[in-house]
Amino acid sequence: MKDLASYIDHTLLKPDVRKDEIIKLCDEAKTHRFFSVCVNSYWVPLCARLLTGTSVKVCTVVGFPLGANSTATKAFEAEWAVVQGAREIDMVINIGALKDKDYSVVETDIASVLKSCQGNILKVIIETALLNDDEKTTACKIIESAGAHFVKTSTGFASNGAHVGDIALFKKTLAPHMKIKASGGIKTEAQAIEFIKAGANRLGTSAGIHLIQGSDSESSY
Repeated sequence: MKDLASYIDHTLLKPDVRKDEIIKLCDEAKTHRFFSVCVNSYWVPLCARLLTGTSVKVCTVVGFPLGANSTATKAFEAEWAVVQGAREIDMVINIGALKDKDYSVVETDIASVLKSCQGNILKVIIETALLNDDEKTTACKIIESAGAHFVKTSTGFASNGAHVGDIALFKKTLAPHMKIKASGGIKTEAQAIEFIKAGANRLGTSAGIHLIQGSDSESSY
């Protein structure tokens, strides 16, 4: 697929990542013209400096990977990241609150982070591995109501990641203006193309190089 790189958030979220790996990630993103790099918030200032003057955006994660942080903590983390140069925020919903049907808690959580994004893109991770289809549908509707821009499948840290069936479910549930990010376990070009054909607007993967070269990867994210 000719423009596959433009769908990819080139991702590195391991807990033990080091500076030289982040520098390499940014160099790869510039070389291959990935849409963004997606890193933990500590690395946002470095990535912003390394990517100044390029088309590659800096994306970071908030409330990651569990989603069980307080809303105030999530909102502060998002605000700090934006000030440091992040232009996209991927937050994890309060999964327990969704399962408890405390839907106002879930929506307030998202809306608070959205406000802290200061007009930048907010993607909301629902962790599909932990939800049934009714919960996924409900989560999509809450995310849309809260004003976020994307529904995202997975953190990459649960028992499994993205499935094409979930992309189809999101597409059926969401309004046309809403976008979808598939992430978690996307390892091959064929998988990537399948997700895009199903309706994914963005792909989160640490296997971006392999995807655009048409080779397989052992990456889990």
